[in-house]
Amino acid sequence: MKSVVLETPDGIDVRLGWDPSMSEHDRKRVLAKELVAAKLKLDPKDVRVEREAPAQFGFHTQLFASVDGKELSLQIRNASFRAATVVALTDRPYTIGLDIRDLHPDDATIHEMQRHSHLFDETNILNLIDHWTRVQAVREADGRGARVVPDVVKLDATRQRGWVPDRRAQYTILDLSRDGFVVTLAFADAEDARTPV
Repeated sequence: MKSVVLETPDGIDVRLGWDPSMSEHDRKRVLAKELVAAKLKLDPKDVRVEREAPAQFGFHTQLFASVDGKELSLQIRNASFRAATVVALTDRPYTIGLDIRDLHPDDATIHEMQRHSHLFDETNILNLIDHWTRVQAVREADGRGARVVPDVVKLDATRQRGWVPDRRAQYTILDLSRDGFVVTLAFADAEDARTPV
């Protein structure tokens, strides 16, 4: 698998990988192991990455890492699109959301983006993708997933800040795009993300 480290703020490490011959789950685990090993200065074979058991139908499971049978207090988040996966890692008290797309959405995806974006010019596909990935990253960081519909996510005029009106969190949004993939990271203080307005 080809992979690259993406430039991020201190405390958050992100790696992008792509390989059409690998399953999405294998890509997630390999990238997470590489990130954890680099952070802790270990050999990747010494790191175990597993997926939590689903709590209910539709529950988006998260990855967790352990070394010598001890679970590490690291937050691992991931997103995939076609043959590409992006994984983020932090030991800070953040809530993190990721989204990844390419620049060639299919008609169904374009229609979904247009239905929820409420942009003035919904025919500008690059602008639509930029807006959509930021909204999706904020939704992922919020942690409530599909319970937060895209229409309620707000972005400031620069699209560098986002929020969900019923929570205190103001997410910092970064464009980490690379190698033809539109990659977006949203993060905020975890306590603010859980605190209603």
